[in-house]
Amino acid sequence: MLKWIISFSILGSVGAVSGAALLLFFPERIRKTIVPSLISYATGTLLGAAFLGMIPSALERAQPVPVLATVLVGIILFFMLEKLLIWRHCHAEKCDIHSTAGPLILIGDAFHNFIDGVVIAAAFSMSVSLGVATAIAVIAHEVPQEIGDFGILLDSDYSRRRAFLYNLFSSSTTLPAAVISYFYLEKITIAIPYILGLSASSFIYIATADLIPALHQKQGVGTGVRQFILLLAGVGTIVILHHG
Repeated sequence: MLKWIISFSILGSVGAVSGAALLLFFPERIRKTIVPSLISYATGTLLGAAFLGMIPSALERAQPVPVLATVLVGIILFFMLEKLLIWRHCHAEKCDIHSTAGPLILIGDAFHNFIDGVVIAAAFSMSVSLGVATAIAVIAHEVPQEIGDFGILLDSDYSRRRAFLYNLFSSSTTLPAAVISYFYLEKITIAIPYILGLSASSFIYIATADLIPALHQKQGVGTGVRQFILLLAGVGTIVILHHG
């Protein structure tokens, strides 16, 4: 189990940063097509992982009211954190809110990736299928987020090399968080349903407060159909991985 956790934690952190850095070498015209598609797909994976994986798994081990209350409290918590610019998700290379806050971007990203590590460990502690589905959702939304982070850092006069190294460093918190959580969660299994509830709330918040509004900025029937299909593809991926 630990090998699974370590492998997918690395994919969700270093892999996402490397993938985002690679996409930066694509022409801007191609990036403007790929990134919105990734955001649509990520929206589906996040919602699918939360509603079809994490919440049902949490409800199997705890009473419904405490679990759902945890999800609600988590959504409110992440709203407050985003207001403090600690929990932020820029998916555009030009972000008005965070364009002058390079160091804060890195601190927030380190915090966010630490939470991702806990999420991955908690999911794998329930089952391999839930862990894989959750990790895929993490990876799917991390790539467009890292592209946004790169854009913000480059706009703040960071060199490409410096932006990559700093992003890589901030993403490295995922692995130690996952490993530490793996050993502690074995001792406090009673907390796992509520950790899954908080994890689900973070996924729901990211999808509904950050990703979906970004999708609504793109107009047109063809764009809407493509977004809908990719969103369903994201949900379908979770269904296949977790329930297939």
